Amino acid sequence: MAPAAAEGIDHMTQNPALAALSEAGVSVWLDDLSRNRLISGNLQHLIDTRSVVGVTTNPSIFQRAISGGDDYNRQVAILVHQGADAETAIRTLVTDDVRHACDVLHPQWAASGGVDGRVSIEVDPRLAHDADKTVCQAVELWKIVDRPNLFIKIPATPAGLSAITATVAQGISVNVTLIFSAERHRQVMDAYLAGLESAQEVGHDLARIHSVASLFVSRVDTEIDWRLEAIDTEAALALRGQAGIANARLVYAAFQQVFQNEQRYAALSYGGAHAQRPLWASTGVKNPAYPDTKYITALVAPQTVSTIPEKTLEALADHGVINGDTISGTAATAQTVLDNIGAVGVDVRDVFRLLEHDGVAKFEAAWRKLLDSYPGPAHPLSEGTCDD
Repeated sequence: MAPAAAEGIDHMTQNPALAALSEAGVSVWLDDLSRNRLISGNLQHLIDTRSVVGVTTNPSIFQRAISGGDDYNRQVAILVHQGADAETAIRTLVTDDVRHACDVLHPQWAASGGVDGRVSIEVDPRLAHDADKTVCQAVELWKIVDRPNLFIKIPATPAGLSAITATVAQGISVNVTLIFSAERHRQVMDAYLAGLESAQEVGHDLARIHSVASLFVSRVDTEIDWRLEAIDTEAALALRGQAGIANARLVYAAFQQVFQNEQRYAALSYGGAHAQRPLWASTGVKNPAYPDTKYITALVAPQTVSTIPEKTLEALADHGVINGDTISGTAATAQTVLDNIGAVGVDVRDVFRLLEHDGVAKFEAAWRKLLDSYPGPAHPLSEGTCDD
């Protein structure tokens, strides 16, 4: 039987490398969205020729899309004329695009039984450390977009963990973002399972709830490589470019343990629950010395998602080589890599803390820049509403 990621795809029209990635069990999601992609048919073209079965967005993506062209000018002018404040206007622009993308991807959602065909929208990054307000806005966005193939993105901050549980408990599908360590990933899986248990208690259909756990990959290498180069020993330099993939492989091992071997999930699966799939984010190569498909071809395994920027997607289509599962059975070697990095003097835990802090800060800066660019009236931060 073909994996869920490959269902509904006509491989006669697909690029062979992307089709092979899909056949290996990896769902290909485009890491970008703009109105131009939607109205030009570009997103549909990538679905038809690049095996794309999902879309992820974040505040930086929308900041570039809305500020970088003329596609939103007419709607912005209407919103200004109506007296819409910046919060309302930006929320309208973003949710309109996400709703449209959900409709474009609806066939992939239906063909995969709800596993793919997903579009992610992020809660306001300024709420990353406030669980209650995050949940309120998650509910608000779920209602506004009003599509079953939506994912609400919630960051894996300490406050985000309880927000994940509370959001899933309301029957809402969640993409957990800004995960940098296997330790935090385990906490995310626990938060998801707790949400499923609560959802089951109040009568939600678990089969309708889906989730992915988004681990950022290349950013780990960027920071750790910088520290290894500062140490500048032969042993340290030999470890460059290995941390991101090793970290991801440990995450996959933890996923297998929890969702394939532990009774807690097994009990929920009898009620229709779905595993929370690992998602590889930040897959574009930052270091030009590395192969441009590095973070795709080294992270192939069943029940995973790879979110890929278009530049990397085209590189894979042009010269990518998929050799089946490159993750399963690699956990021990991966742990040795991280142990060796620690042994030469890199504080890996500090790296993860820094990356989480910087990740939130970068998204918050992009969101503030987007709000500041709106020509209408400003408005204080919207906290959302949890009203029924």
